Amino acid sequence: MSVTNRYREAWEGFWRAAPAEPGAVFWDAEPALTAGPHLALFEPQLADPALPLVDLGCGNGTQTRFLAGRFPRVVGADLSAAALDHARRADPAGQAVYRQLDAAEKSEAQALHAELGDSNVYMRGVLHQCESEDRQSLVDGIATLVGERGRAFLVELSGAAKPVLTGLASGPDGPPPKLAPVFRHGIAPADVCDDAVPEFLRSAGLAVLASGELPLATTEYRPDGVRVELPSRWLLAGREV
Repeated sequence: MSVTNRYREAWEGFWRAAPAEPGAVFWDAEPALTAGPHLALFEPQLADPALPLVDLGCGNGTQTRFLAGRFPRVVGADLSAAALDHARRADPAGQAVYRQLDAAEKSEAQALHAELGDSNVYMRGVLHQCESEDRQSLVDGIATLVGERGRAFLVELSGAAKPVLTGLASGPDGPPPKLAPVFRHGIAPADVCDDAVPEFLRSAGLAVLASGELPLATTEYRPDGVRVELPSRWLLAGREV
């Protein structure tokens, strides 16, 4: 099942309007605060670190370029062509390769797996922004990419993030500047129950091998100068061993 056209167009509109400078997008925090801490959690638990790594939902490629310095082959994959335009322009040396991918579409996930073979997958904050009817299909696509030997590391907002986002959006001046475009383009984060993510993985044939909690850094700051961080949960998944 492919994602809806409304959802695809929302992301295209968002990334076409997004500024190119680092940190201009709400979730585009520097890798030292995002992929770096995540890497420390999942890299030691990879069954085969030499497998290709797919940064799924790579956006403008900030985390992809960081990961490309740690793995022999990294592919940044995103639904949005406009996002990939940002990623390629920011990576003139070609540290990674970038592919447009609707991972909720079975045939597209199968085609990328046929090209790469089993892969490790890194996905940060994508599932909770999906349409509810696409979430299981997306996780099924991740399972296809992982195959038998890969691992998937997923980071998603926890239920405790909702009041934080609601508080930011309901201030007297409305959402802060970097959060406002997310709502304006119709891709406001949706509710995903904390218990739902492990169930999606199990339904896709993947076992949860490890999990935990870690704040997810954003590029926005509160009036007192404190960086906004969102409560999140991470899960490492793969085939049963």
